Amino acid sequence: IFISYLQQFNRVGRAEHGSVALPGVIRSGSIGTESLSMGTMPSAQQQITMGQMHRGHMPPLRRDPQALMGTINTSMQAVQKAQIDLGEVDDLPPLGQDMASKVWIQNKMDESKHEIHSQVDAITAGTASVVNLTAGDPTDTDYTAVGCAITTISSNLTEMSKGVKLLAALMEDDVGGGNDLMKAARTLAGAVSDLLKAVEPASGEPRQTVLTAAGSIGQASGDLLRQIGENETDERFQDVLMNLAKAVANAAAMLVLKAKNVAQVAEDTVLQNRVIAAATQCALSTSQLVACAKVVSPTISSPVCQEQLIEAGKLVDRSVESCVQACLSATEDGELLKQVSAAASVVSQALGDLLQHVRQYTSRGEPIGRYDQATDTIMTVTESIFTSMGDAGEMVRQARVLAQATSDLVNAMRSDAEAEVDVDNSKKLLAAAKLLADATARMVEAAKGAAAYPENEDQQQRLREAAEGLRVATNAAAQNAIKKKLINRLENAAKQAAAAATQTIAAAQNAAASNKNTAAHQQLVQSCKAVADHIPQLVQGVRGSQAKPEDLSAQLALIIASQNFLQPGSKMVTSAKSSVPTVTDQAAAMQLGQCAKNLATCLAELRTSAQKAHEACGPMEIDSALTAIQTLRSELQDAKQAAASAQLKPLPGESLEKCAQDLGSTSKSVGSSMAQLLTCAAQGNEHYTGIAARETAQALKTLAQAARGVAASTTDPKAAAAMLDSARDVMEGSALLIHEAKQALISPGDAESQQRLAQVAKAVSHSLNNCVNCLPGQKDVDMALKSIGEASKKLLIETIPPASKSFQEAQSELNQTAADLNQSAGEVVHASRGSSSQLAVASGKFSQDFDEFLDAGIEMAGHTQDDQVQVIGNLKNISMASSKLLLAAKSLSVDPAAANAKNLLAAAARAVTDSINQLITLCTQQAPGQKECDNALRELEAVRGMLDNPNEPVSDLSYFDCIESVMENSKTLAESALQMLYAAKEGGGNPKASHTHDAIAEAAQLMKEAVDDIMVTLNEAASEVGMVGGMVESIADAMAKLDEGTPPAPEGSFVDYQTNMVRHSKAIAVTAQEMMTKSVTCPDDLGCLASQVTVDYGQLAVQVGHHSLGHGCIFLVQKAGALQITPSDSFTKRELIECARAVTEKVSLVLSALQAGNKGTQACITAASAVSGIIADLDTTIMFASAGTLNAENDESFADHRENILKTAKALVEDTKMLVSGAASGQDKLAQAAQSSAKTITQLTDVVKLGAASIGSDDPETQVVLINAVKDVAKALAELISATKCAAGKAADDPSMYQLKSAAKVMVTNVTSLLKTVKAVEDEATRGTRALEATIECIKQEMAVRMSPDTHLYVENYSSCALKLVYVAFSFF
Repeated sequence: IFISYLQQFNRVGRAEHGSVALPGVIRSGSIGTESLSMGTMPSAQQQITMGQMHRGHMPPLRRDPQALMGTINTSMQAVQKAQIDLGEVDDLPPLGQDMASKVWIQNKMDESKHEIHSQVDAITAGTASVVNLTAGDPTDTDYTAVGCAITTISSNLTEMSKGVKLLAALMEDDVGGGNDLMKAARTLAGAVSDLLKAVEPASGEPRQTVLTAAGSIGQASGDLLRQIGENETDERFQDVLMNLAKAVANAAAMLVLKAKNVAQVAEDTVLQNRVIAAATQCALSTSQLVACAKVVSPTISSPVCQEQLIEAGKLVDRSVESCVQACLSATEDGELLKQVSAAASVVSQALGDLLQHVRQYTSRGEPIGRYDQATDTIMTVTESIFTSMGDAGEMVRQARVLAQATSDLVNAMRSDAEAEVDVDNSKKLLAAAKLLADATARMVEAAKGAAAYPENEDQQQRLREAAEGLRVATNAAAQNAIKKKLINRLENAAKQAAAAATQTIAAAQNAAASNKNTAAHQQLVQSCKAVADHIPQLVQGVRGSQAKPEDLSAQLALIIASQNFLQPGSKMVTSAKSSVPTVTDQAAAMQLGQCAKNLATCLAELRTSAQKAHEACGPMEIDSALTAIQTLRSELQDAKQAAASAQLKPLPGESLEKCAQDLGSTSKSVGSSMAQLLTCAAQGNEHYTGIAARETAQALKTLAQAARGVAASTTDPKAAAAMLDSARDVMEGSALLIHEAKQALISPGDAESQQRLAQVAKAVSHSLNNCVNCLPGQKDVDMALKSIGEASKKLLIETIPPASKSFQEAQSELNQTAADLNQSAGEVVHASRGSSSQLAVASGKFSQDFDEFLDAGIEMAGHTQDDQVQVIGNLKNISMASSKLLLAAKSLSVDPAAANAKNLLAAAARAVTDSINQLITLCTQQAPGQKECDNALRELEAVRGMLDNPNEPVSDLSYFDCIESVMENSKTLAESALQMLYAAKEGGGNPKASHTHDAIAEAAQLMKEAVDDIMVTLNEAASEVGMVGGMVESIADAMAKLDEGTPPAPEGSFVDYQTNMVRHSKAIAVTAQEMMTKSVTCPDDLGCLASQVTVDYGQLAVQVGHHSLGHGCIFLVQKAGALQITPSDSFTKRELIECARAVTEKVSLVLSALQAGNKGTQACITAASAVSGIIADLDTTIMFASAGTLNAENDESFADHRENILKTAKALVEDTKMLVSGAASGQDKLAQAAQSSAKTITQLTDVVKLGAASIGSDDPETQVVLINAVKDVAKALAELISATKCAAGKAADDPSMYQLKSAAKVMVTNVTSLLKTVKAVEDEATRGTRALEATIECIKQEMAVRMSPDTHLYVENYSSCALKLVYVAFSFF
């Protein structure tokens, strides 16, 4: 009725665009007209809210409803997925019943409950935020903030579902517990889904639907928390909260009625409308407060939920103030204004009661501490007395206040003593109260003296001293209360920090999809992982301290967990803040920024609380460490009993390899912390001794868990028992060590105490080694070491037995066993990085191969009487190197992350190889034929000295005789022979010395090449003086071979022969033309050219039976020799020119014959030549671009050329298809395809160069990237043309066809890469990435091209390194 009454004052009756900003415009409610009665409030309607969000460091806000729709759709998908996931609980492996298993289960349940609670807190807070933010006019709604709240709800629901599934699986032992929990979670998910549907901007749902859905979320949240036993707010507190909210609503209803009376008497329409608008806003904001209270009531312990409720209360307060001001302006009726003021005071009082109730939640309405106020007063007042020295009057006044405060504290302590059940505690309280009362009496007497003699400084000093004594007594009396208060504060700070960290992790995961900075995202992921690893310890610390409030160990565990949480938490805050600007989704960015800010605040409180709690608790690390170690010993004993009955099960996530590595790495940490413990205890430093004891206990906890995991994962009961026994021995020894360290602190210089410490430490170290040696694989390595030691005793005998085998057999066996041992060493290195079973097998094989190698070495020593001592010495070195290798492998397998462990293992493996090589080298020198090789080497060395001085005569031979002599005594030939002899010497005449065969074959090949080279050189030398008889004879021999009958089987394909024939034929034609020129300009050069014709025809004659060309070449060579003898003979010159023309014509005939039958192949050859020229031109262009001198000729832009590049590139792809199909078709189609591809690549390179030039020389990097991309295309086309030429006419299953297809794929890949480069050339952010992608593709193609049997290893290693380098660079983008 009242809303209708108010609306009649609005002449429009509805909101119009033109009157939105005018005061007094009343908007119609979403559900129509409502009645108003005393004691009730109408449903919340549209309103304008302010101050809801803190937007510091946030990205620009979006006010687009469409953006909110996208957020809602994404969130709805997440909610639907969560509903599906909540269909069944997690599948956990079988868990044991030993103490450690029960502790693990309890810890996991506690962690899951904490996470679920914090996530439900965030869901309800987000719901309240949505309710508040969507209450106003849609045109004024902050959609970014709404999206942030919705994102918070959905992301936390997703994470909550995971925790619920795990907790439900752990609760399955409870009757119906797991099922009820899953049902409650599904109900909450359904309520969230309803809310998301209701707040869609286009849904048209009435406001009441939103409030109903929000209320359902509050109800479902409370049910879920009750299922997990986390409903911290009791029903009484919630009832009080709702009653206080309703009281605010009732008071606001009364204020609205009083405002109505003012509106009725207001004469000014504008002022009347203003009163109506203010009253309506007051009613709406109050309704909003009630709805918010209902939502957050189940999770009111959360600061974010409290903040939402407090913010709603502030809005009510502002609306009440506005209503009062509007009434004051509308009338001067004193009675009406008095009624309005009184009603407003009632609203303010009710609102104050509500907010005070919320703020006092931590004590659930009870006093925070009985001694807190009195203690704080005493500390403050005594400080005032100290600063008031010289003012006796002020000191006496402060003393009176101090006396009252101490009297209150004494009375409280006596009251507590009377109520205390424990007699000892009661006596302690009474004694502390008496000390405090006595100190108070002394202070009162001193105050009387100061009052009687205000000018006497001594009296003032006595009062100061008495106040100091009272301060000390207060601290002593209230110590336990203060300590308890600080621990409670730390518990609360730790809970809030863990919850804030959980929220930040959820926000980081939600923002991952829209984070465009990969490096920032990875850094955030790593920091989140580190924090996630520390949250369980923090939660366990809180639970332990709350469960055992008087347990010093539990308190210390909480303090340590809090201190350890600070560093990773701070790093995550930094990473989250740096990631916010790179998250494109503004709602996700806002959520991440808010969570990071909240976490930073919680960490600051945690840091302060942990520091104060630590100071209050004092040094208790040593006793706590002893208690923790005794607990670990009990758990190991319990685990042994479970293992004996085959009931010991590995915990989820545990495996044999993981636990073994954890044990190995932790054993070193234990040793290090114990060494620190001994040092600090010996120095009498209690503080650092406590820290070392704490670190030792922490390391021992990890060691015990790892030992239990190894025992639970092994299938050998004896091995499991041995592991648990050795670990328990470590715990017993460690406890004794810490106890002795504690005793040593009492008497730091006691020699007997120090001796006991050293003895106990030695025993613990022995126990640690035994524990490590119980790991799988370690015993096998120890057995291998023992086997090597036993075998090596054979080398200690004084006389080596005579050989029983021949030298060649002994050497062959030594080489074989050496190769086996070297291979086994490599297997040990590999196995040390693998599983324990692999190391066991590898070490056993290594020891066996060592035994065989040692026997072969001793057998070989029997053949080397002169160097027997050296052989035995080398064998000893190999034995030592082998033992070091196994020790290094053992160390690495125990702790793979140990510093320098991998380097030590690699060095040990190299030492084994080097020592083996030294022995083989020594034994090889004794092989038959070594002396002969040494004599030949010395003779060749003497001959080489002559060649170093060629001007000195060595005989009386003529010039021509010397040529023949030089052919036999060339320096190059001598060096080749030397090399071959060295290789033969190493081979030792042993056909089984396979490792030397390659070197011998290589030396022989080099010697053959040297002979061929000197023959060519001598022919050229002879031709220089006109002696061409040898050349004519060579050509004639080549022609004669054509008449010998059936030629030998071809070694290559027809295309290879055709290509070679074309090349040699053209070379002959070119040389003939050059000879025509030289016959006139420089006849002395004809000899070299004639020699070149001879060589080219020799290669050509093997492949083409063309006698006519051979005869022409003979005539040409003869005329060249004649002209050299008589350079001025014009007749001979004309004959040579005629012969050269004849040769050119015959070459043309050969080429025509080839081209007539293989037009396509010839076209491929021509196209390949053209592409080679294009590649060379592109290299030149790249050079200009790199130098910054590649510029366009006009003011054109890259966009002017982009379309031409894309069009030409697509045409080239079509040519690629034609080339591939042309290989299987006729020569005509192949020729057409080759010609077309050559033309297209020419066009493509031209247009790309123009495009690169248009970019400008101020950006040379982009120019080079673009030109390199088209260069890669040209290279790929050259390879494709070559593959097409080879595959022409072949069957479909021929290997050359597969090579053709591979080349085509590379071609298409490079064209695609070019297109990507073109499209990204104007995108600054992707240029580096494209360059690296192009480099990777180029390296891969080079790998494919250069892979051959001879270069396989080199190319693979080179390319692998290159790819790794590029991928590392790529990771920085």
